[in-house]
Amino acid sequence: MILIGTVNLTRTRNQGNFNCPTCAVSQGYRMRACRPWLTLYFIPTIPVGGYEYFVQCEHCKSIWDPTVLEMDQLSRQTVREEQFRDEAVRSAVLVVLADNQITEKEILTLQRIATRLLQRPVGREELGQICSSTQQKRVPAVNYVLTISRHWNQEQRRQALQAMFLAATADGQLGDLQLNVLAKMQELLEFTDSEYQAAIEEALGWDPV
Repeated sequence: MILIGTVNLTRTRNQGNFNCPTCAVSQGYRMRACRPWLTLYFIPTIPVGGYEYFVQCEHCKSIWDPTVLEMDQLSRQTVREEQFRDEAVRSAVLVVLADNQITEKEILTLQRIATRLLQRPVGREELGQICSSTQQKRVPAVNYVLTISRHWNQEQRRQALQAMFLAATADGQLGDLQLNVLAKMQELLEFTDSEYQAAIEEALGWDPV
C-alpha cells in the first residue's frame, strides 16, 4: 500500500526587531514561511502550494501578518484594542463553558457581551464559531486569562472582569464552580474587594442589546 499525504513545512526566512502589538514594546521577531508538501511514505517530496508568510514574536509567540512590520504607533494601538476585545469575549465564553454545557440564557448573554465588547452585532452563528474554536483548545478560563491578561491595562481588566461576571450569572445564580472561577479572576486581575464590587455594580447596569 502506498502511503500518500501532505505536511506543512515552516522555515525562518528573516529575523529582526519590531514593535509587537501584544507586548507593546520592541521585541525580536522571525519571518516564517509555511508551504504544504506532498508526502510519500511520510517523506516530503513535492510542494503543492505557494508560501504563506507570517511574523512571530520571539517573546510572546503571537503570530501576525507581515504588514505588522509597517504599522505606525496608532495602528498598533488599534490592533491591541481589537485583540483585547476578542480575548475578553473568549474569556467570558470559557467561564460559561467551565461546566461543559451552555443554556439558552447563556447564549443570549454571551451575544449581549460580544456585541458590547466588539462594538457590532454578533449573531448566533458567529458566537457558535467563537465558542467552538475556544472550546477546542481545552484551556481552563483561569489559565487562559493568566496567559493573555499580562498586556491588559486596568480599564481592560475591569471590562473583562465585568464580562466574565455577567457570563457566570447568565442563568440567574452563581454555583460553586462559578464562584470559584470569579474569586480566582479577582485575585489574578489584582482587584481589591471594593474595586471588584464597583466593577460588578457597573456591569449590572450594562444596557441590554
